[in-house]
Amino acid sequence: MDKMKNIIQAVKGTREFYPEQMFARNFIYGKVRAASEMFGYQEWDGPFIEPLELYAAKSGEELVKKQSFTFEDRGGEQVALRPELTPSLARMIAAKQGELNFPVRWWSFGPFWRYESPQRGRSREFFQWNIDMLGADSPEADAELIAVGATFLRSVGLSPSLTQIYVNNRRLMDSQFDALDIPTDKRVDVSNLVDRRAKMESAKWEAYALEIGLNQNQLDGLKSLLGNFDLWKQSEELTRTFTALEALGVKDYVKFDPNIMRGLLYYTGTVFEAFDTSGSVKRAIFGGGRYDNLLADVGGQPLSGVGFAMGDVVAGIILQEAGLIPEFQPSPAQVLVTVFDTTLLPQSFALAAELRAAGLNVMVYPEPTKLQKQFKFADKMKMKVAVTVGPDEAANGQAAVKSLRTGEQVVVTRAAAAEKIREWLK
Repeated sequence: MDKMKNIIQAVKGTREFYPEQMFARNFIYGKVRAASEMFGYQEWDGPFIEPLELYAAKSGEELVKKQSFTFEDRGGEQVALRPELTPSLARMIAAKQGELNFPVRWWSFGPFWRYESPQRGRSREFFQWNIDMLGADSPEADAELIAVGATFLRSVGLSPSLTQIYVNNRRLMDSQFDALDIPTDKRVDVSNLVDRRAKMESAKWEAYALEIGLNQNQLDGLKSLLGNFDLWKQSEELTRTFTALEALGVKDYVKFDPNIMRGLLYYTGTVFEAFDTSGSVKRAIFGGGRYDNLLADVGGQPLSGVGFAMGDVVAGIILQEAGLIPEFQPSPAQVLVTVFDTTLLPQSFALAAELRAAGLNVMVYPEPTKLQKQFKFADKMKMKVAVTVGPDEAANGQAAVKSLRTGEQVVVTRAAAAEKIREWLK
């Protein structure tokens, strides 16, 4: 215990990926890659450290001033560990705008940092899937991104009964705010108000609405608006989006919800968020929408975009709770080549090299010890086959191949060992 006291602890809110956690992260990454590539998206990435000014005008004051890890570098520049990726995407697209083949379809999966209060479903360090289409300004493009998200949910076993993607449209809501005479300069506050509705008690939410400057008539009108789930029929954009989603075969994952607003400033059209419908995790699985002005904000020519982001923390919790993460395999090698004794160690190494050349993942026990101990190790690592070269096998160019599942053992020529192992790995 005294020694444990001297171990330096990880920084608060960061994450340690032991092999089992890394296995789960890579499972999510593999499904992200498959869903992205199924729709023709290319993988990319940006810097992990960016100038603070990149986020200052685009991401909202709370994200920049309260949630970002910011510091002054040795050259005196204000920089931030990236809290999100869309501004980097906009800058990189703007830099090559005359060279790229539009529409651009890009995706990424990498680390991000936000200085938030660590809690269930939220950490200060996380991995995030970002996927965007730029250069297409249509409701059908919006539908494609929603369909990519639904495809991911389906691929990991999250059915429509477990998860739903809720869709709204900023332009539709702005027209409704116009009808309620909500001033333009209050729209950001009202959008944040709508975003907070599910997280606050009703009485406190209504009091907050009056605090930010709404009158009682506007509040009553807003409450009526947020309960109108047929409102989407008044939006040509959403009508076309839902028609496309039906054609794409994912409409069972999607519902209109006027309460979805998304807090980031740059969204201009359709917005959407996916949630676990069991209510176990209150945070969104993923969220995104259409943005039309972001490229111009970083010096490019105006260009429409639509995309979403998904953090691995919430997704991982939901998949674990639903029993949808595959069983952890302790070793990527299913074959152990044992070491009979010190004199035969080179024979074991040579056999392992031959098996690897044949396309198998193979581990060699690192030192001579009792064979029973080596078999026990292989069993704990859930390996399926052990191969031994003893004095008799070495003299005759053979190997003893043992199935660790059945206990069956056969002696075969070295040349036939790989084929026998494959047979037992099936």
